[in-house]
Amino acid sequence: MHLELSNLYKEFFTKKGTVVALKDINMHVETGEFVCVVGASGSGKSTLLRLIAGLDFPTAGEITVDGAPVTGPGADRGMVFQKYTLYPWMTVQKNVEFGLKLLGIPPKRRRQEASYYLNIVGLSDFAKSYPKELSGGMKQRVAIARALATNPKILLMDEPFGALDIQTKENMQQFLLEIWYKTGCTILMITHDVQEAVFLSERVYVLSARPGTVQEEISINLPRDRDYNIKRRPLFHQQADRIIDILRSMSAAV
Repeated sequence: MHLELSNLYKEFFTKKGTVVALKDINMHVETGEFVCVVGASGSGKSTLLRLIAGLDFPTAGEITVDGAPVTGPGADRGMVFQKYTLYPWMTVQKNVEFGLKLLGIPPKRRRQEASYYLNIVGLSDFAKSYPKELSGGMKQRVAIARALATNPKILLMDEPFGALDIQTKENMQQFLLEIWYKTGCTILMITHDVQEAVFLSERVYVLSARPGTVQEEISINLPRDRDYNIKRRPLFHQQADRIIDILRSMSAAV
């Protein structure tokens, strides 16, 4: 899998004039990588992910997955939003099966695939439950299972833990790493939380304030097999402080 963003530019037209959201974005994500994008509010992070997902279109530039241009949503890109976007009238099992149904997968195989991913996310016992019966963290696990069930080439995540309390958020971060280890999936995640980005990813793209541009690409030099104890290490804080300093310097320059 190779995701490539080349000279990406996005502008919006408003009553007050043209707003440039993203400018000269060049990025890539390779098979099996976990990459995060960080930036202040208004840096165009969510816009960037919507463009990659095919939910919106760039004004200029190109997005390709394995050389094929992105022209709209596709099964090669799974999406997990901050809000859980589960269907309240469907059971957990049916929610996870939904994307497979759209792909025309036969019912028996749908059930098997959904059951497999519910087991992966630790929710097999809740297959017959409805979203209203689940906690926030459990709902987000269902959303991740649903996205993974269609076997996308890359999983796109838009601040998926932003609505969770601190303890649940930390548990979900560890859980996401375990999912990454187990499945070998490729992940591109948007976050405003610098420590979250350092804890989860192998590389971090730092976006400037509007218009969002890639200010720096940073490799995270931490062991791939991580748990929350790594947050206590000096090297972890050095990496996080470096990103924070970049964000602060951009803020001071505005």
